[in-house]
Order: sequence, then C-alpha cells, then structure tokens
Amino acid sequence: MKAYIHIIIVALMVSCLGLSLKAQRVITPVNTPQTATQPLNEFEGDTARINAKIRSTMKHYHDENGNIVYIDTITGKEWRDSTAMKIKVRQPMKYPLMESASVGVDIWNPLMRAFGQHYGLIDFSAQVSLHNRYKPTAEIGLGIANNTPADNNFTYKSPLSAYLRLGLDYNFLYNSTPDYQYFVGVRFGFTKFSYSVEDITINSSYWEEVAHPTIPSQHPFVSWGELVMGLKVKLLGPISAGWTFRFHSIFHESKSQYGKPWYIPGYGSRNGKITGSFTISYTLGLNKKSSESVISIETDSPSGIVPDKNVDTTATEATANEPE
Repeated sequence: MKAYIHIIIVALMVSCLGLSLKAQRVITPVNTPQTATQPLNEFEGDTARINAKIRSTMKHYHDENGNIVYIDTITGKEWRDSTAMKIKVRQPMKYPLMESASVGVDIWNPLMRAFGQHYGLIDFSAQVSLHNRYKPTAEIGLGIANNTPADNNFTYKSPLSAYLRLGLDYNFLYNSTPDYQYFVGVRFGFTKFSYSVEDITINSSYWEEVAHPTIPSQHPFVSWGELVMGLKVKLLGPISAGWTFRFHSIFHESKSQYGKPWYIPGYGSRNGKITGSFTISYTLGLNKKSSESVISIETDSPSGIVPDKNVDTTATEATANEPE
C-alpha cells in the first residue's frame, strides 16, 4: 500500500513540473538593423564611462600637431580625441584682399608755415588697404628752409629738396567699418638735400674786428625711422581726415667737416623727436564684396572622439593640451 502511495506522489510531481515548463515564455533572439549596429551606435553616442573604457583598450600616438590619436587594434581605424584638443578657430577676414586705395595731402606744414614756421612745404601720400587691416604706405614730399634764429648770428638755408618715406600701418578696427580707423605703423625715410649757412657774424673783442665767414653748400644723405600712431575718420563720401603722431630717430647721416644740418626735409628740425601730420584723403573702393561667412566645426560624434575624416583642417587650427 505504501508503494502505491509513493508512485502516486512521484507522478504528481512530474506532472506539475511539466505544466510549469509549458507555462514559461520562449524567447527567440531576433537580429534587426538596430541590434546589428548597436555596438557602433554606442560608440558614436559615447558616454564618459564608455569613452574612458575605449581609451583604456586602444593604442594611441601623438600626431604632428600634438593631438592624441587612438587606434582600434581590431579594425585599424584611427580616432582623434577632441576632449583633449583645444580647437582654435581662425577669425575670418571680413573685407577682401584689395579693399581700397587712397591718396592724401598733408596740410600740417602749410598751416604751420602760415603761423611762422620757417621750414617744410608739402607732403603727399598713397596707401593700399589689404583686408582693411594692413596698409602699405608711400609718402613723398618737398621741403625747404630759410631761418634766422632769434638772437643768433647766422641764416640757415636749404633749397627745395625731395624726400620719400615708405612703411606699413596696422588697423586695429579691421573688422569694423573702414569709415573709422585706429592704427599704428612704421616708416623708413630718406633724402639727399643741400644746405648752407650764410650771414655769419663773429665779433672779436681782442682784435676789435668783425668777421663774416660762410659755410658753403653741403650735400648730405640722411635716413631715419619713424613709429606712427593715428586716427582716421570719414568726413563726407570718399573724403576723410587723419591725425598722425610721429616719433622719429636718425639712422644714418653723411659726415661733414662743418657739423650736422639743422633741418632735414621730411624729418624736420633735428632737435625735435616728435612731430605730427594732418592729412585729407580721397578713398577709392576696389572691391565692395565682403566675406561674412562664419566658420563652424561639426562632428558626427558627440562623444568627443572625432574621426580624422571629420576634421576640417582648412578652416581650423588645432593645438593639443596634453594631459599631465
């Protein structure tokens, strides 16, 4: 009787186990385009944790710009870590290369001669604007002097002589309107001129005589350099006015047995280190088109690891900050 009971219990247990197995859901793996590309999507949509894991399992090296480049040892693909890069965007030029050209006349010396200055005459300038930023400049002029200093016993004369200054200005407001400019620049000037000293009076108390020697005409060559700083503003249409301050110093001067000249055309009085100019200019626009494009950097990877093919090397300059 006990044996029959044991058999019945075993049969009930087996039947219960079979019913529980039938009740379980059977799950069959399904491969879809989404599941097939899941590892790639995880790589492209990188998180900080996955990014750190990827870097730890990849080999890397530094390219010629100092950027860290990772290599997938399985696929051989190279990736640049943009999280370790400092992207420096080159600021575009707003104005074209040949933006404008201008000619001008310096009316400072004519005004000063009207108020009693005994030297200087006229100065003309020509300038080309490159991107409204760099301004190659040429200045040519004529100088003359006829001066008898007060309480002195001589007359300094220098006939009409030409001079030339060449240089470059840098406009700090290059991405602003050309109507207003703030600039600094340099000049190199040179001239070959003549001068003489006449009506010299020398009193001799010992001999009780008066002598009147004369320094004959001298023909020196002088070169000098200038640092300039100024402002230029539009007045009306193509007409503008500019104020310039000049600090200059003599580079070379021909030697003379009679000493050094008091006045140098284009330089002014040799005793003055600072001078100025006031120029009225006419500007002719050479190209009215401006480039106002904005440079942007786009990558397909928000994770910070950027494939080499997605880096636009023509529009950006990248420098790497290598982690310590």
